[in-house]
Amino acid sequence: MIPANAAPLAIALLGLLLGMRHATDPDHVIAVTTILSRERRLVVAARIGVVWGLGHTLTVLLVGAAIIVFKIAIPVRLGLAMEFAVAVVLIMLGVGAAASLIHKAAARMRASLSEQQGLVVHAHAHAHGGAVHSHPHVHVGSQENADDAMHHDHRIPADRLPPFAARRPLLRSFAVGLVHGLAGSAAIALLVLSAIPQPLWATLYLAIFCVGTIIGMGLITTAIATPFMVVSRRASWIHQGLVTGSGLLSFGFGLFLAYQIGIVDHLFSAAPIWIPQ
Repeated sequence: MIPANAAPLAIALLGLLLGMRHATDPDHVIAVTTILSRERRLVVAARIGVVWGLGHTLTVLLVGAAIIVFKIAIPVRLGLAMEFAVAVVLIMLGVGAAASLIHKAAARMRASLSEQQGLVVHAHAHAHGGAVHSHPHVHVGSQENADDAMHHDHRIPADRLPPFAARRPLLRSFAVGLVHGLAGSAAIALLVLSAIPQPLWATLYLAIFCVGTIIGMGLITTAIATPFMVVSRRASWIHQGLVTGSGLLSFGFGLFLAYQIGIVDHLFSAAPIWIPQ
C-alpha cells in the first residue's frame, strides 16, 4: 500500500534533483567558474556558489511565482532580451581575461627592455584608504629576474583586504545569479505550471527547485575550486593559465550566446523567435 503522502514527497524530491541539475547548465558553470577562479580558499569558493544560487532564487521565485499565480505572459522580445542579458554578463566577466593578456604582453615588453639595464619592472597589489590597486615599480640589480617578477604572486590575502574588496566576488556572484534567474524564470515557471496546474503546489515546487539549485551550485563550485586551489599552491603559472582560460571561455561563450540570441533568434529584427527552454 502506497502512503498518501508519497506523491508530495516524490514531487519534492524531483524538484530538488532537477534544481541541482539546473545548476549544471553551461552558462551557469562558466560564469561562476570565472568568478571563483581567483579564489584560494575553498570556503570562499563554495560561498560564491551559494550566493549565486540565492541571487538566482530571488528572481526565479519573484518572476516565476508571478507567472504561475497571475498567469502573466512574457512578451517574446522581453524573453529574448532577458536571455541576451546573460550573454552580456558572460562577455563582461571574460573581458578581464582579454585585458589581462594585453597587460601581460605589455609588461613583458617593458621587462625585456629594462632587463638590459639590470632593472626589473613589476607591480604589487596594495591598499590605500580602503581602495586596492597596483602600480609598476622598479627593482634594481639581480636579486629578482624579470621572469620571476612576472609570475610572483603579490595579491593581498583576503583577510587583509578592505571589507568591500573582500566581498566583491560575492556581490558579483549574487548579481550574476540575479541575471541568470531572470533569464530562466519564464521557462522554469511555464514548465512547472504545465506539470502542476495548481498555483499553490506549483509555487511550492518552484521553491524546492530553487533550494536544489542553491545546493547544486554550492557542490559544483566546491568541486571546481578544488583543483584551482591545489594548482595555485604548487604551480602559480598553471593556476594563472586556468584563470585566464576560464575568462576567455566566458568571453567566447558569451559572444556565441549573443550571436545565437541576437542574430539566429532575431532579437533585433521585426519577428523575434523565442521558445522558453
